[in-house]
Amino acid sequence: MDSLDLQVLQQARDWHAAGHAVWLVTVIETWGSAPRPPGALLAVCDNAQVVGSVSGGCVEDDLIDRVRRQERVTHPALMTYGVTKEEAARFGLPCGGTLRLVQEPLGDTAWIDEVLARTARHELVARVLDLDTAAVTIEPTARGEAFTFDGRRLRALFGPRWRMLIIGAGQLSRAVAQMALMLDFEVIVCDPREEYHLGWDVPGTTFSTAMPDDLVIELQLDPHSAVIAVTHDPKLDDLVLLEALKSPAFYIGALGSRSNTARRKERLALFDLSADEIDRLHGPIGLDLGSRTPAEIAVSVVAEVVAVRNGVALQQKKVGSAAPLPGTGCALPARHP
Repeated sequence: MDSLDLQVLQQARDWHAAGHAVWLVTVIETWGSAPRPPGALLAVCDNAQVVGSVSGGCVEDDLIDRVRRQERVTHPALMTYGVTKEEAARFGLPCGGTLRLVQEPLGDTAWIDEVLARTARHELVARVLDLDTAAVTIEPTARGEAFTFDGRRLRALFGPRWRMLIIGAGQLSRAVAQMALMLDFEVIVCDPREEYHLGWDVPGTTFSTAMPDDLVIELQLDPHSAVIAVTHDPKLDDLVLLEALKSPAFYIGALGSRSNTARRKERLALFDLSADEIDRLHGPIGLDLGSRTPAEIAVSVVAEVVAVRNGVALQQKKVGSAAPLPGTGCALPARHP
């Protein structure tokens, strides 16, 4: 799920409320180099307006043409594009890509209201469509689950499947939080220092004044969680790292110079952390972009988080920083000759 899908649902609901007929189109399966993943969503209005994307190519144009030609489904139906090389070229699907879609008329929109309300509360939910009956139900789900389609039931996820915990509520944290929200992270900011938390005003984030280590235990960090410590206060940053490095969080980073990072690792080694756990720490935090301003540093930090999440080798890392092996997404200590 990404924020675009929620925008699609909101616009589809508004068109329906204005008296228009609306069709939802969901990617259910791809082959080759199809540019949109399973679960990607598109809405087509009877006035030929469209929101969202299922291909980034000519498939959208064909769907609009079908509506204009009155080829309008009245029941959920399967569609396939790009079976032949000629069709793949026609519909803008590179390298012989193929798309399977479900197109459905939008009827009752109460389920959209429920999805929008629950995701606004940072809940992760699944929308289940039964193609035989056209019935839609909303179910709870969990991080780590994925879009599924078994030939009859389509199950699509909505809500923040990725979570970022930021320790510290300074200027850098603001920039990181805003960027993370745009990337569909659920953002939780923790800072027990009164002079910082009283001024926090980034909409869409959750703020906590708990001690960082207590909050990490409470959140039960999972492989879809990232932790970023940027308080400049070793007492707070080290507290969260002691717990986070033992968790399955996919990314854990702390702000600081190379020398500060080295001293931090020495301190962490005094506690019940293994060498492998300590080596998971990304520090100095962020990709080496020559960043100087808080906004530039935030770009480097968020870019590193996304790279690690996607299992991409960190080519722009500073010497001595943790970097994952290509394709693994697992942080390992950098090796030096």
